[in-house]
Amino acid sequence: MKKIFYIIFLITITQTYAQEFNTGTNVINAGIGFGGNFGNYTTSSQSPGFSVTYERGIWDVPGPGVVSLGAYLGTKTYKYDYAFGNDKWTYTIIGIRGAYHYNGLEIENLDVYAGAMFSYNILSFDGSTAGSFNSRPSGTAFAGGRWYFTKTFAGFVEASYGVAYINLGASIRF
Repeated sequence: MKKIFYIIFLITITQTYAQEFNTGTNVINAGIGFGGNFGNYTTSSQSPGFSVTYERGIWDVPGPGVVSLGAYLGTKTYKYDYAFGNDKWTYTIIGIRGAYHYNGLEIENLDVYAGAMFSYNILSFDGSTAGSFNSRPSGTAFAGGRWYFTKTFAGFVEASYGVAYINLGASIRF
């Protein structure tokens, strides 16, 4: 019985699907991120970044490719402990993003993209030190790729200058 399930699993994973990102395609990503541009201060600890994105293919463009528009929500926490107290910074980023999905590689199961995001970085600060920490608008660029294991499920990696430098996670296409 185990062999039958193993064979079915292998067939499912190794089937090829033309996974180019098209007009009307919807994708949700859920990821965990490492590194980040908010931790420039010496910290005792930091959480990984957590993010959720949504995007929809809006229009075809020459090149060949598709432009998508979507939304982003991410969060990350830093803690600093010292002799006279401790500080905690929590960044929550809400943004809108656009990306260009390049469909010219002709590699089945692969969706590569790059884009930009306009966001608002919300800072929640709890600590004993005063500082010039505040919420602010921001922008960032990103590039990434998705590898589809099935017609609707993919793993993704994305590099950016946001809540994390590198994000890894899963994608659902519908």
